[in-house]
Amino acid sequence: MVGWFATPASVWWGFAVVHLYFLGWMASFFLGGGTFSDTEQYRQWAMDGYNPADLEGKISPWVYPVLAQIPIFLANIAGPGLYLLVWTLIITALNAAGLWFLTRGRRSESGIAPAWWWLFFTVFMGYLSFARVEGITAPIVLVALLYAAERPVVAGLLLSIATWIKVWPAAVLVPFVIASRQRIQVLLSGVAVTAVVAVGTWLSGGLPHILDFLTNQGERGMQLEATFSTPWVWLSVFNIAGSRMADNTAINSTEVYGPGASVAAFLMQPLLILAAVAAAVLLVRALNRGAEREELVLEGALMMVTAFIVFNKVGSPQFIIWLAPVIVAGLAHDWDRWKVPAALLMGIAMTTFVIYPLFYTPLIHAHPVMAAVLTTRNVLLVVLLWWSVQRTAELGRRPATVPAGA
Repeated sequence: MVGWFATPASVWWGFAVVHLYFLGWMASFFLGGGTFSDTEQYRQWAMDGYNPADLEGKISPWVYPVLAQIPIFLANIAGPGLYLLVWTLIITALNAAGLWFLTRGRRSESGIAPAWWWLFFTVFMGYLSFARVEGITAPIVLVALLYAAERPVVAGLLLSIATWIKVWPAAVLVPFVIASRQRIQVLLSGVAVTAVVAVGTWLSGGLPHILDFLTNQGERGMQLEATFSTPWVWLSVFNIAGSRMADNTAINSTEVYGPGASVAAFLMQPLLILAAVAAAVLLVRALNRGAEREELVLEGALMMVTAFIVFNKVGSPQFIIWLAPVIVAGLAHDWDRWKVPAALLMGIAMTTFVIYPLFYTPLIHAHPVMAAVLTTRNVLLVVLLWWSVQRTAELGRRPATVPAGA
């Protein structure tokens, strides 16, 4: 029986069970014509069309890059009443494609255990991944990382497309460009995707709004779940200096308020940029010292993506999904080296599951137990960032082994 779980067939049975469960969960909403979580917002956008001037006063302004319109509008193909069903099926199809790439060819054996890890991760994070754009981009990034060594240009195209759906894949694209032997071709592939997106947006009359996703969130404060919001969470728990958690209805999020919170929100953007620059410098240093390129791409991606989460003033629970494709690709590359961050991320997923969807309401009402759970989750994120920085620096101290006669 144990041996059966090490076969590709077992993984596909596991895939079916997990995805049928979430399809059943979503059925409790879409059978009545409803939606779940952010898919209500997506459905509203799909019905209204992408025109920010007409969205004033609606659920939320448009906050994604323009290619996110494709899955968001496509999910409305069977009408608003079945929006959630089609959205769930789109993500299921993309996950199936990711699993197929993970368990075929030379990874027919090495990809089995990472595939099971991904399925267990989905058990905890599926309530978010099936209701957010992250569920669209994560399997695309996974396939790109699995392609990175063999077909870097294809990987670059996939990562560029994913970045124009949700910005976070740029955190994977940067280390890939730095470490790739074909970085010029990879860069040109990204330029080509961007050019196509710009022309398509221009032809549709939306070119003035192509960068709205960068400006529509600029004035927001520190979101409740953000790593750097932790001090204000505890100030709110103990009701110190008028600190509180309250809804920002303009962008449909819960933020922290209190002494210095607005200053922290202002500083987070430059801190994030500095963290990204420092990570890029560390990657270049490791590469120049002979780091093995494929491992550098993966560990650099983990470092950069985790930095994008830790130094982010938003910090929504679905951000944890960003880390999954990097960990899965890392486990497929070297299970022993990646089992520590895999365990850390599983702990992060479990605590995030407790936060959302289980007990988010007590959290926003400053319940001390939930504040402790959130703090634990945020500490684990910082530990994961530290691990990735240490391992990336270690790659720069340990020259790559060059086979004899290479």
